[in-house]
Amino acid sequence: MRRVPTGWTGRIGDREVRTRTRAGCLSGLRRLAGPDAVLTVEVTPELVGVSEAAKIMGWDRRRVVTYVDRGAFPEPAAMLASGRVWRLEDVEAFARDRARRKGRRIRR
Repeated sequence: MRRVPTGWTGRIGDREVRTRTRAGCLSGLRRLAGPDAVLTVEVTPELVGVSEAAKIMGWDRRRVVTYVDRGAFPEPAAMLASGRVWRLEDVEAFARDRARRKGRRIRR
């Protein structure tokens, strides 16, 4: 099961499920597998870099770096040779919280 631009997709053998939501995809896979099947779902968090975080926030890259340097941005999931990466859900939650406090909507 993985996220795609239009929602979620999952596969059992040659049969595929495509839905808008993660829960819908999991439900569809359960139906395909049958009532007695045991499904193992591996959860791999989606990661974003500075550019993606800036787009989510509606900022430029420099502003993200400024917030990171001040300790006012979520902790990165990892620091790679290519730069910091964050879990997508952490950045989206930060954006929602900030927008709520500021009375604004976030850009998509």
